[in-house]
This record gives sequence, structure tokens and C-alpha cells, in this order.
Amino acid sequence: MSRIPLEHRLRAAWQRRGPLAVVLWPLSRLYGALAARERAAYSSGARTVTRLPVPVVVVGNVVAGGAGKTPTTLAIVDHLKARGWRPGIVSRGHGRAGDDCREVMPDSDPRAVGDEPLLLRRRAGVPVAVAPRRAEAGQALLAAHPGCDILVCDDGLQHGALARDVEVCVFDARGTGNGWLLPAGPLREPWPRAVDLVLFTETPSAHGERASPLPQALVSTRPPSPPPAAWPTTHCAPTAAACRWPNCKASRSAPWPASPGPRPSSPCCAPQA
Repeated sequence: MSRIPLEHRLRAAWQRRGPLAVVLWPLSRLYGALAARERAAYSSGARTVTRLPVPVVVVGNVVAGGAGKTPTTLAIVDHLKARGWRPGIVSRGHGRAGDDCREVMPDSDPRAVGDEPLLLRRRAGVPVAVAPRRAEAGQALLAAHPGCDILVCDDGLQHGALARDVEVCVFDARGTGNGWLLPAGPLREPWPRAVDLVLFTETPSAHGERASPLPQALVSTRPPSPPPAAWPTTHCAPTAAACRWPNCKASRSAPWPASPGPRPSSPCCAPQA
């Protein structure tokens, strides 16, 4: 059986809980157990989570395949630039030949950096770095471009090694499919899960099939994010409860500023205890 027909069969099977999905379901349980163990390793501190000195916005999805992450990343970068931020982009660089950490230049070889990172560099006009460990890419990018004050991570929702401040989860017309994990369904991890923003990039199915809509229950469990015109600065959170730094004393009514300001010694708007 050729690769393309198999891929099409799987994508079709992921939209319903039919015979093929049922046969693959036991493997989904194994996949889910392994993924849960990895998430627990990061949340428990058994694995290192790196926090960079600037805010990190992660754009990703919970379904296999493209869902519009790259156009979303471009739109967020344009939005940040229009409001005075100096963003950079980090990516794994899927499909490239090597696994080193390197900066993407406008004339880079796509085989060395990946097609999508090269597209992002040319379209966005901001620094882009690629590495299997996104934190390493971020550190290298910040060292080479110290004026960068915010990072957008393209396709890093499941990359627990990088601490993030905002998560954007992107869906296309497929929605969550049959709601099962890989390989019986399209999900990389269980959904719903807490994110800051859920974005639908399509409404009708591109193949004339009925799209799988997101149920009303699939909403963020985090505190409401500020509107796009008020994305966070490096050191401010909308509420003390929303701030990820310990003992934060930020005002519970203080809005997030619309553009970056001076960097105080504390990562919060008000002194820590």
C-alpha cells in the first residue's frame, strides 16, 4: 500500500469511530500513557523546563498535520511589531537535514533550516532560529539579537522543555476529529486542555466533508487572556493568580500594557515577597 493512500485512509478514519479507528484504539491507550508520563516528568521537575528572559508565545495544535500554525505565527508577529515589540521566532525546523542549532537567514538552504522557518524568516522579516530544543534556539537568538524582547515559538505546544507565557492552539476544519489519540484519532494529547487562546483557521471542510466542530465545552480553563492589543510585557501579569512567578503581588486589576516598557528587577508589575 502506498504512503499517500494510507495517509488518506488514516485521515478519513480519524473523523469517525469506525472499524479502522477501533482496531487502532489500543495503541492510542499506549500512546496516551507515554505522553502523560512525559508531561508528568516536566510538571514534577524530573525534567528541566527552561524559562527564557523574555515572554514566550507558543503557537501549536493538538491534532496531527497542519492546521494553519505558520500563518497564525506570521499574524502574531505582525501584530506585535505594529505595537512596538521586537519579536523573534524559534522553531524545531521539521524536515531539515541536520539537528544543530542555527539562525535562519533569508538565503539559507531550506534543506538545512526547513521550509517553514525559511518562509517565516522571509515573510516576517524578524530573526528566526531553529533547534530540536526550542530553548536552545531561543537562547542563541537572544544572544545574537539582544534587542529582541519577545519570542514566538512555532509548533511547540507539546514541547514541555520550554516555559511559555501564552499558548495559542490552532484548529482547522477537522476540529478534534473522532476525539481519540494517535494513531486511532488525530489528537497528539487529550483535549480539552488549558490554553490561552483557541483559534479556528477554517470553517468549511476543504474536501467537501462535514467538518468536526469543537464542542462548546472545549474552552480555556485559564484566566481570560487580554485582548490582542494588550499582550503582556516581560514583567506584567493581569492578575496575581495569572502570574506564574511565585509570591507575585501584582494588582488583581492591573491591565497588561499594550507595548513593552522598561525592565524592572522583578518579573511582575509589583514587588515580590
